[in-house]
Amino acid sequence: MSQFTVAIVGTGPDPTNPTVEGFAMGYRHAEAYRNNDHCRVVACADIVRENAEAFAGEFDIDDDGIFEDYTEMLETVEPDLVSVTVPPSIHEEIVVGCADSGVVDAVHCEKPMAHTFASATRMVEACNERDVQLTFNRQRRFGRPFTEANRLLDEGAIGDLERVEIGWGDFFDTGAHTVDLAGMFNDEHPAEWVIAQLDYREEDIRFGAHQENQMWAQWRYDNGVHGVMATGESASLTDAAFVLRGTEGTIRIDVEDGPMLELSRDGTCEEVDVGEENMHWAPSSGNEDRFGSPFQDRSISNAVDALQTGETSQLSGEHGLKTAEILFGGYESVRRRARVDFPLEIDDNPLEEMVDSGALTPAPESSDRRNN
Repeated sequence: MSQFTVAIVGTGPDPTNPTVEGFAMGYRHAEAYRNNDHCRVVACADIVRENAEAFAGEFDIDDDGIFEDYTEMLETVEPDLVSVTVPPSIHEEIVVGCADSGVVDAVHCEKPMAHTFASATRMVEACNERDVQLTFNRQRRFGRPFTEANRLLDEGAIGDLERVEIGWGDFFDTGAHTVDLAGMFNDEHPAEWVIAQLDYREEDIRFGAHQENQMWAQWRYDNGVHGVMATGESASLTDAAFVLRGTEGTIRIDVEDGPMLELSRDGTCEEVDVGEENMHWAPSSGNEDRFGSPFQDRSISNAVDALQTGETSQLSGEHGLKTAEILFGGYESVRRRARVDFPLEIDDNPLEEMVDSGALTPAPESSDRRNN
């Protein structure tokens, strides 16, 4: 099996103090590559040189593998695989730059996919045109609560899936995971439309992007399955983070005051064993790592395996676009005050535009809160 040379763009600051301004995901990606026998991290780039130097020290990168300019890194090192762990607003620039370089075989990018729908689309198109594998780090797909739920669906444990209900997180940032998982549970079917409404009275900025306080969204896939999501104060509408309703039963993930995974059918409920894993974490086996997690290891392994075999990764950009269409389409529904039918024909981020135009006027965070 081949060993791939890997470079990280966006090392981030102190990885022991992650915040919504910087989560140091570069360290988590690099840890997973270090745990993969088929990969070797050889270079890193960050516009703050001391951040890159600290990262290089952690992952035994030689001095000639440290860069401030990612384009110089690509030209000098010619890595096989690049992880992009910068804020969403510059994902397109770097992903397309990697594809255009002509030396990169694969790009593994952080979520959310991009800051606008047009940007998300261009990344996928550019990588497809240049035969570069593009994957996005939706690592929760590999957690046992979700893989076991998917197994039960595949085995017909609740009959035909009718609805996926989500009562966890937010719409855009966490939604990059939750709406993606809804698509996984529904065999990657595309959505036909979305309708939504939101409240944004208190400023919330994560990784440089505005994030609503509360949202309700409903969408329908082309096979008739519905997705619904309630965030913020309305998240308790469901009694679990995920409720998968079928014609013959129900699967619940992260049940309120209950088990992590539960199957209900024929009038009975049973807990499904997922070991010690939950929606966010799994115990490490063997090597105890400092920054990553088994979910991260599995995500990187999936992308690397796809690169080796030529098969399509379940983390592919095409799957990512289906999720992005629902997220940006939900915000567009709020802007239009109407249902939005797909394909989505917008270029911007409607939430950002509504804030910029004054249509939404959240009260700015206090300086004390910003510093906490």
